[in-house]
Amino acid sequence: MTEPDHDCSLCPRLRGFIVEIRERHPDWHNGPVTTWYPAAGKPSTELLIVGLAPGLRGANRTGRPFTGDFAGDLLYQTLGAHGLARGNYDARPDDRLELVRTAITNAVRCVPPENKPVGAEINTCRSFLTATIQSLINLKAIVTLGKIAHDSTVRGLGGKVSAHPFGHQAQTAIDGIQIFSSYHCSRYNTNTGRLTPQMFNAVFEDVAAYLK
Repeated sequence: MTEPDHDCSLCPRLRGFIVEIRERHPDWHNGPVTTWYPAAGKPSTELLIVGLAPGLRGANRTGRPFTGDFAGDLLYQTLGAHGLARGNYDARPDDRLELVRTAITNAVRCVPPENKPVGAEINTCRSFLTATIQSLINLKAIVTLGKIAHDSTVRGLGGKVSAHPFGHQAQTAIDGIQIFSSYHCSRYNTNTGRLTPQMFNAVFEDVAAYLK
């Protein structure tokens, strides 16, 4: 299975948190956020972007990865600049934005309290990440956003984290798949200057050059 059920209860803490949110916001998505694939279909996927987890008022609300919060603003602007997305991003799932050769998912599919999943939740959800990667028969590259996403991806590919350490604009390869790592495009990282739009763009310049 590449995706958990909408009422997945494998992680009791995350399940309880989502149930609480459903009571306050019954019109939100409030469930695991599934992988978003390119308009041309899953077999056309050459690049997979792996984030940390859905944002409370972002993907957990809208049901589409990186949609509805600041991280999506920077991500989709950057993807569009490199031909990896087309159309106008309007922070909602019906905005007609389309991915090109790119799929987007998260290491943890459910929103965690304070945006901080615990180790057991990351390990449990890795089964879905691994299955997603294995299902992409033409996958060439993965961008990991943040250390948690990076480490979980490395482990999902059967690698050792010590042999493939995280670092912004670092690259490594496992079984023919090139991994590009970046600081997460969160508002916190951009507000503190840890990640600038220029730094983020540089990662995708590397990715676009590799895919060509």
